Amino acid sequence: MAKRIIISGGGTGGHIFPAVAIADALKKLHPDTVILFVGANGRMEMEKVPAAGYEIVGLDIAGFQRGSILKNLLLPFKVFSSISKAKAIIKNFKPDAVVGVGGYASGPLLYAASTKNIPILIQEQNSYAGLTNKWLAKKAKRICVAFDGMERFFPGDRIIKTGNPIRRASVEITGKREEALTFFKLSPSKKTILVTGGSLGAGTLNNCLLAGSDQLIAADVQVVWQTGKYYYKTIKEKLGENYHPNICVVEFFNRMDLAYAAADVIISRAGAGTIAELCLVKKAVILVPSPNVAEDHQTKNALALVRQNAAVLVKDADAENMLIKTVLDLLKDEARQQKLSTQIGKLAMPDADINIAKEVLKITNDN
Repeated sequence: MAKRIIISGGGTGGHIFPAVAIADALKKLHPDTVILFVGANGRMEMEKVPAAGYEIVGLDIAGFQRGSILKNLLLPFKVFSSISKAKAIIKNFKPDAVVGVGGYASGPLLYAASTKNIPILIQEQNSYAGLTNKWLAKKAKRICVAFDGMERFFPGDRIIKTGNPIRRASVEITGKREEALTFFKLSPSKKTILVTGGSLGAGTLNNCLLAGSDQLIAADVQVVWQTGKYYYKTIKEKLGENYHPNICVVEFFNRMDLAYAAADVIISRAGAGTIAELCLVKKAVILVPSPNVAEDHQTKNALALVRQNAAVLVKDADAENMLIKTVLDLLKDEARQQKLSTQIGKLAMPDADINIAKEVLKITNDN
């Protein structure tokens, strides 16, 4: 008999992609699985999930709004109405299990499922669990995690270390270095730095590169610099039309595999999904965690790698003074690059999507 699964969450690509990957893995294991997504109205998942071929319904839910008392006054009403709608969705769809991947919609949906005794699986991406997941964990049958030491947040007997689902096409870099250098119009005889702040970009990384571009050119190294859509136009204007050929500026990577393949050293933020990819890419990495995230979880993600000698950490507040020097020093130290590459590779978990899907199917038998 076909299993019926609800997957809930979203808000950012970092939540949406793992959700879709889990859905795809469920379909791969059992093609007759019926899947419904539940997201937050007005958020990215309401477009991205249908584009991936899945049905989604939205809840009118939002998070705590800093600096807006009026919007926060309405929050309890939104939570109550979202739980009511979530209960109606569950009653109509009759799921065998519910999966939460984080994001605004995840809380009301998982809570509603718990009141109906429907098995719950939580996918916690970060090394530091958020408040909602810690609260819901008491009701969960399984908690799939990507980092060690999560017993301090969750019941140890329900934790399964699966890793975070990754975009497989993005990390398939073997034998692509020559193609990558040609793609970005780079020289094979020079060292290459990849700088990526995600699809929206990272202001700190962009400011460091702008301020330090003369140093990078003087060192005769190459840079593939992904600015993000908010910063691209301004940075191009500041650099001018005929900027130095060693600096390749792009808004967004349509071929992440080629960006990774070109790199000798990578500078990146420390989102959980990005770290999962970096572990499979096995390059020397400098992580500059974003300070603008809940519970400062990116710093905690980065520290989990630093403790394993698998990455270099530069704090966001120190980046302006330290980042360029740190990356140039690392480029000169091939022994350290190799050590970092080896250690980060040991943390790779390439089959996270399939392993999570297997756990989802196991808990349906508890229903």
